[in-house]
Amino acid sequence: MSAASSDPIADLLTRLRNAGRAGLQSITAPYSTIKAEIARVLKKEGYIADFEVKDLEGNKKELVIKPKYVNGTYAIAGLKRLSRPGLRKYVGSKEIPRVLGGAGISILSTPRGILSGREARRQNVGGEILALVY
Repeated sequence: MSAASSDPIADLLTRLRNAGRAGLQSITAPYSTIKAEIARVLKKEGYIADFEVKDLEGNKKELVIKPKYVNGTYAIAGLKRLSRPGLRKYVGSKEIPRVLGGAGISILSTPRGILSGREARRQNVGGEILALVY
């Protein structure tokens, strides 16, 4: 178990990045609703194979993510944290960045929950831009 991070989302993204470089079959991270929602978006967009929430003793949970490999190559080429606890970044529905001309996704925290940039544009909502994935 890692020490408590001041930025749990950056911690999750780092774990995903390292898992791909090391060729791991699964990673674990402390559970939080926002991290589970980020995993849901990554799965829906095809960047991870699967994820599940495991119950541990004492009312604790952990997030188990199975990275996706395509022809032996990690599906996530890059992850970038944009909005941080010290510097939040917000965008309107018209300013949501297109990542690599649509080849990647942005992940946003919106009033309608955690959405991919594509989904947020479709629903015409903006929000806090959490990360870019490509």
